[in-house]
Amino acid sequence: MDLNFTADELAFRKDIRQWVAANLPGEISHKVHNALRLTRDDLQRWARILGQQGWLGWGWPKQFGGPGWTAIQKHLFEEECALAGAPRVVPFGPVMVAPVIMAFGSPEQHKRFLPGIASGEVWWSQGYSEPGSGSDLASVKTRAERRGDKYIVNGQKTWTTLGQYGEWIFCLVRTSNEGKPQTGISFLLIDMKSPGVTVRPIIMLDGEHEVNEVFFDNVEVPAENLVGEENKGWTYAKHLLAHERTNIADVNRAKRELERLKRIAKAEGLWDDTRWRDQIAQLEVDIVALEMLVLRVLSAEKSGKQSLDIAGLLKIRGSEIQQRYTELMMLAGGPYSRAFVREAMDAGWQGEYVGAAHNAPLAGTYFNMRKTTIYGGSNEVQRNIVAQTVLGS
Repeated sequence: MDLNFTADELAFRKDIRQWVAANLPGEISHKVHNALRLTRDDLQRWARILGQQGWLGWGWPKQFGGPGWTAIQKHLFEEECALAGAPRVVPFGPVMVAPVIMAFGSPEQHKRFLPGIASGEVWWSQGYSEPGSGSDLASVKTRAERRGDKYIVNGQKTWTTLGQYGEWIFCLVRTSNEGKPQTGISFLLIDMKSPGVTVRPIIMLDGEHEVNEVFFDNVEVPAENLVGEENKGWTYAKHLLAHERTNIADVNRAKRELERLKRIAKAEGLWDDTRWRDQIAQLEVDIVALEMLVLRVLSAEKSGKQSLDIAGLLKIRGSEIQQRYTELMMLAGGPYSRAFVREAMDAGWQGEYVGAAHNAPLAGTYFNMRKTTIYGGSNEVQRNIVAQTVLGS
């Protein structure tokens, strides 16, 4: 196993770095490096820039309009974007539903849905979790009843991230109650502009509107929007979740945020405190270990070896690291980590304290990141899966 990059891979990294430096808007990079609010326009603007280059679907094969990069090239692209301060691509379209459509959708669905995802023009949302059905997705109750050439959908989804911007949503729906719960689930694509779809905001502790409830009241969905076969949605959901859990690990963002943590510690006069330096060093060791694990997986893919399914393990370690660096940032800021008025920050006011800009908004970010060990399959469940599939116990 060789974890060193080849000369061609290093040249590829250089090309990506130069392109990102030339095309990433400076105001967006500033917001990312300082954890300031990214608007829908910010996220959509970067998505369209990538789309024009053909890189929003950076993990896609050439046959579907992607660049056809190797696993190593995809990793280097993600790393250079993260370190430059590019926004994290909203994953629901290009990273999550697109691979499902490619693998299980019809040729007509390929032509209909993939171009809008690849260009960044169409905003997708995810409809998996329901009240009482989070990590146990097999218990979803949202019902889709087949009537002729359409489905009638009734039910509720919750924790729908950025669903207030959604134009389409992919949903797990129950189409049968026979047999095991997993065998009665289907994968349906729903236009969120359809009559009967209602999006209700869930306001978080820091006042932000990031997640939502989505209600379906006799929503008519053309049967042609069913992906694959009816009652086979559980298979497609597992395919998607492997992409989601790997995406949650996000070692590249952790490397960028580690540097931000160091800047905060220096600005707050903690850099020379040995105990603080020890905690930062331990975090850096954990991030490097996570990166080595990612590179081992990539090396196995590159050599054609069948690597173990460790998406759950990557999700566990990545989410815990995210929680740790946001916790250390908040502790470094101390009382200056308290909630900031977002509207005032957006207007250019950074607080009454000298140097307080680097602390905004640490407390809100800390609380937000508590969710990472829960969504995408809770870490407790992931540990059971790892024990069964990787350790064989």
